[in-house]
Amino acid sequence: MTTAHRGLADVAEVRRLDEHDPVASMRDRFAVPVQSDGSDVIYLCGNSLGLLPLTATDYVNEVMDEWRRLGVAGHLQARTPWYSYHEVFREQGSRLVGAKPCEVVMMNSLTINLHLLLTSFYRPEGSRTKLLMEMPAFPSDIYCLQTHLQARGLCPEEHIIQVRPRQGSDVLDTGDILAAIEEAGDSLATIMMGGVNFLTGQVLDMAAIAEAGHRVGAMVGFDLAHAAGNVPLRLHDWNVDFGAWCSYKYLNAGPGAIAGAFVHERHATNTALPRLAGWWGNDPDTRFRMHLEDAFVPVPSADSWQTSNPPILSMAPLRASLDLFDAVGMESLRSRSLRLTRFLREQLEAVPNRRYRITTPQEAEAHGCQLSIAVDGDAQQAFETIESMGVVADFRPPNTIRVAPTPLYNTFEDCHRFAVLMGQSFGTLGT
Repeated sequence: MTTAHRGLADVAEVRRLDEHDPVASMRDRFAVPVQSDGSDVIYLCGNSLGLLPLTATDYVNEVMDEWRRLGVAGHLQARTPWYSYHEVFREQGSRLVGAKPCEVVMMNSLTINLHLLLTSFYRPEGSRTKLLMEMPAFPSDIYCLQTHLQARGLCPEEHIIQVRPRQGSDVLDTGDILAAIEEAGDSLATIMMGGVNFLTGQVLDMAAIAEAGHRVGAMVGFDLAHAAGNVPLRLHDWNVDFGAWCSYKYLNAGPGAIAGAFVHERHATNTALPRLAGWWGNDPDTRFRMHLEDAFVPVPSADSWQTSNPPILSMAPLRASLDLFDAVGMESLRSRSLRLTRFLREQLEAVPNRRYRITTPQEAEAHGCQLSIAVDGDAQQAFETIESMGVVADFRPPNTIRVAPTPLYNTFEDCHRFAVLMGQSFGTLGT
């Protein structure tokens, strides 16, 4: 369907797309918020907070019940013992990000994980002191790198290299990133970039960046907050050194949910690598010897970057979501995602006399679910207008509305309804 030439699709046509899509929606497995009239909102905000998987309540209630019945004995006697609860994510987590089970651990929150990983993978020495990042970057990444350098006694203005879009472009050029890496050469210690840009939804060529970084002797890591659960990842095969992600966006694990981390096998098994340590990263065979063990003995896996015992109640909802990812498979979800996002783009671009433009790249390999829409005029007012019509999306100043049709629970009808509202509000549809 080439709706840019035909106008918007009709409702019957859209419902046929939903009925016959090769990968069925799992919308009935999620709690979709409703409007005052009882109808579903148009929820396109999975890039910010995913919806509640209905079985998450069961997993949480299981932990609560075992806490009530067993008390401290739940560490070993619970159906999924709390002592080893984090281990249930090894296989699912490795499938999610294209890793080996020993390379993945769920722990902490995203920015804390980045600080912990930078302690190991940003090792300034001699003239090799520079950090390379993209702009615009998510603010927490900026603050993380700036303050991490300051904590090392280094000046951020002197030691951070920023790669920006070219004049007149919304997105980064891969050639510019690779050229910046080459130019930095042996002054570059570490590359730390967002694998999917939070503002534009652009997917970076992580494999090419990792290869270029290693060619000049740098470590390479990614903030995968907008990538994990959104696009297929091959972190091990791409030879990425480290990565971290949150799980409250596309992974639907709830507000402030447990985060994840990746450490490539060659580093994860290197117990001599410097790291900040805590008791839960210690050898599990001696972990409870407490004061009898006064030396840290890291587990030869990503587990050794854990510093504290896992927050079980925060981990429980993630199990529900990853069960669904496993049931469908990341490749199937990606194929559905591409169809949904392409359809949404076509519908938005079919709006006559539209007063907005899409800043997300059009090439399939360069975007995930998200489309970013730059609105002409009073963008804040524009966002409030579509919110009042039952749309749940998000706004990033000065002029960007972000929408993300996530393949687990969004539908072609969601996309169509949103495009119609945009056409009525910011085009001449229906006039």
